[in-house]
Amino acid sequence: METTGKSVDWTTICYHFDNLSTQNEVPKSLRKFDLMSTNDKSAPHESLNFLEEIIEADLASGKYKTILTRFPPEPNGYLHVGHATSICLNFGLGVKYGGATNLRFDDTNPTTEETEFVDSIIEDVRWLGFEAAKIVYASDYFGQLYEWAKVLILKGKAYVDFSTSVEMAALKGTPTEAGKDSPYRNTSPEENLALFEKMKSGEFPDGHCTLRAKIDMSSPNMIMRDPLLYRIKHAHHHRTGDAWCIYPMYDWAHGQSDSIENITHSICTLEFAPHRELYDWCIAQLGIFPSHQYEFARRNVSYAITSKRKLKQLVEENFVRSWDDPRMPTISGFRRRGYTPASIREFCDRIGLGKREMVADMSLLEFCIREDLNKSSLRRFAVLNPLKVVITNYLEGKIEHLETENNPEAPETGHRPLDFCRDIWMEQDDFMETPLPKYFRLSPGGMVRLKSAYIIHCEEVVKDAAGKITEIHCTYVPESRSGQDTSGLKPKGVIHWLSASDAKTAEVRLYDRLFQVEDPASEEDFKSTINPNSLQVIENALIEPALVGASLGDRFQFTRLGYFCVDPDSTADKMVFNRTVTLKDAWAKEANK
Repeated sequence: METTGKSVDWTTICYHFDNLSTQNEVPKSLRKFDLMSTNDKSAPHESLNFLEEIIEADLASGKYKTILTRFPPEPNGYLHVGHATSICLNFGLGVKYGGATNLRFDDTNPTTEETEFVDSIIEDVRWLGFEAAKIVYASDYFGQLYEWAKVLILKGKAYVDFSTSVEMAALKGTPTEAGKDSPYRNTSPEENLALFEKMKSGEFPDGHCTLRAKIDMSSPNMIMRDPLLYRIKHAHHHRTGDAWCIYPMYDWAHGQSDSIENITHSICTLEFAPHRELYDWCIAQLGIFPSHQYEFARRNVSYAITSKRKLKQLVEENFVRSWDDPRMPTISGFRRRGYTPASIREFCDRIGLGKREMVADMSLLEFCIREDLNKSSLRRFAVLNPLKVVITNYLEGKIEHLETENNPEAPETGHRPLDFCRDIWMEQDDFMETPLPKYFRLSPGGMVRLKSAYIIHCEEVVKDAAGKITEIHCTYVPESRSGQDTSGLKPKGVIHWLSASDAKTAEVRLYDRLFQVEDPASEEDFKSTINPNSLQVIENALIEPALVGASLGDRFQFTRLGYFCVDPDSTADKMVFNRTVTLKDAWAKEANK
């Protein structure tokens, strides 16, 4: 089964789901509704994607006893959500078919690669829930690749070319016109071998010459028109230091590294399909283990940039704080924002696999994390913009010990204590002096229920000399205590609150999408589409005492406000919380106006 290549309108679907009062109202069949997945778990018979069909056929025929895949990132940046689909695919196939997956770093470009990126990639893969059979590097094979290059030279299948890049391009031809031979193409194998060894020994400067495969300058596949195999770069490598000054090109390192590791199914994205012919040619010329390449289409995500070059710009030009800024589409950014490995894996499963490119709506990813955190996160009260409430008929100095559920979706999590007293805090947004029609929160003369506490009635609004509301005075209904209510009153609004006697301060960071447009990469200046409201910092928010001392990465639902997690910037003196996602999809509302 193949996906359509078009973006599914997950904005509408998720808007419907997110605006139901509870996730339990979503029919079970719709909760797993997945237009993009090629694995419909609710179907009576499992539907395989095209790679699974190939693997099952290979195993059934005895071609392989077990499979071995690999995930081969270049360590020149942090992994992003697009890489997550490849990680889940390669490692997922290994797990499903009882095989294994190698994590191999394609570290063939010393000027852009750093150990920092290697470490982050290893952490990301493990955080997603996968363990590599081996962690290896293309640089592990530099010696073998060099020896195999000499084999090609002695077979008359490779030559040293002193042409400039401009000269090579002029001889390359066009898709409809054959190329022309390089003037160095017919140099003898012996002379080419001597020149190649001089390249390795550092006798030539950067860019002075290259090693090219000798294939067919009239091939309809322009990749096969004597492609480059090696270039000269006098640069320090993060692992091999200064041992090498020639580095293999991707097309030379990739297939041969697969062969060295006995990779059975080498899976890459669709733009490498034209390279498969060269992949097979190199392996055939050397007579080594016949790894084979398969391609699938990229899965992009709306409202996000996945170009490492552009992500690097965002970091270096201080549009974001770091690669793991919670607004970044990097795996480390999602981790810091509070996303769970399960939600990322579920997202990758839902968007499925195909041979046509598609754009997954960011709303689907947000839906996956809401669905996960709704089941797993503890509920806590927080007031971001406090307004003081004095309950005038409540005994001053009295503290009443109430309790409320930790998570109504998980009764086994039990209850927590909640103190109630005369002075409490509520959200400023939950009070309106001149209420609009169908406004069900608090207003003068109106009443609301304080969640897990009492019904209160607004009696007076207190203002300062400038006319700003400083506090409101209310009365409470003693017979209306939650769980014991005999008042007969049915207020339409329920709001959260905090006791002034034990509320603690914290910093809360409200993160939103970094870009305002669906496809920022298509804009002439992608940075001009950055959302100016992508981060709002509230330095003195109020939280309930149960949140103090929470551990790094702990996730909570702040009642009525969204899902939040503990940020690494937290200290013993002040907690810092990041908003992972709102309770409902505000972007869907905008899209449907």
